Amino acid sequence: MKERVGGPKRAAKPVLESGARRAAPAHQVILGVDPSLRGTGYGIIRLAKPHPQTLAHGTISSPAAWEHSRCLLNISQTLRDVIRQHHPTVCVIEGLFFAQNLQTALTMGEARGAALAVIAEAGLEIYELAPRKVKQAIVGYGAAQKLAVAKMVQRMLHLSEMPAPDAADALALALTHAQENGRYSFNTPKRI
Repeated sequence: MKERVGGPKRAAKPVLESGARRAAPAHQVILGVDPSLRGTGYGIIRLAKPHPQTLAHGTISSPAAWEHSRCLLNISQTLRDVIRQHHPTVCVIEGLFFAQNLQTALTMGEARGAALAVIAEAGLEIYELAPRKVKQAIVGYGAAQKLAVAKMVQRMLHLSEMPAPDAADALALALTHAQENGRYSFNTPKRI
């Protein structure tokens, strides 16, 4: 007993090892994707102070004359190039919305699937956000018009010109993800 009490002093050992205690690294480069067969929007931001920086944004356009398979290939190839160039670590994609037209829903699903396959292939974490939640976070109103979203994205990212509507939606997705993960939130983002 005397040896145990009077022996050499040892520091207390943490219950969790350092690797288990560490929080997941914060994502610094975020890709937002607004999928659509004829106009998939994408936007990439880098978290920085005093405000996030826009690395790239645009719309992957496919003419109406193109067959679906060619449009899907265009989405895949362009997103693959964007990911290769900017090295995002996380992607936020617009969640599915209610569509009354079955054909529209199927077409949107095809575009979304093409985008998700490329993003997963690159090894990015993928999260989904509902369109109303994004509009609420960016504009303050869940039923805001595309123009209002684009103007707020321009203001928040200090862009010289207003981005195209699909690209603005993609940038809004990335900004919303950054806001949600920059503070304590009871709603964990939906990972897919």
